Amino acid sequence: MPSFLPTVAEQLFKDIQKTYQEKTKIPDDLLIALRFVFGSCALQALDLVDQRSVTCVSSPSGRRAYQVIGGSGLLYTCYTSCHYCSCPAFAYTVLRRNESLLCKHILAAYLSQAMGLSQQEALSDQQMSSILSGRAARTDT
Repeated sequence: MPSFLPTVAEQLFKDIQKTYQEKTKIPDDLLIALRFVFGSCALQALDLVDQRSVTCVSSPSGRRAYQVIGGSGLLYTCYTSCHYCSCPAFAYTVLRRNESLLCKHILAAYLSQAMGLSQQEALSDQQMSSILSGRAARTDT
């Protein structure tokens, strides 16, 4: 996991990954820890993962981002490599007010990555450039 998250959060994702691979479920103690570390967005993020709302898009050049369909049906682009989401909640709660480590969309991206549940989509470098510049979204949404 990237080093910008607190060590406890990184370890939590590793524990979730290991346990989920072995048992295909997250035990109550890890769910409680997830709620403790990430607050109310933990349940919302798990819902997004359950709904298969997370897609990892990648290009031949090696660029990768996550696109998450939020509860409102809007598509948000998340970058786990630099800890950023295009949603208004990230801008306000994480960046401006510093009240949370991340938004539910980035948390859903991390969780789906740890659990191996994100959908995968290969894009051309041109399509990825459009997404990264904010000019376009995936065509299948």
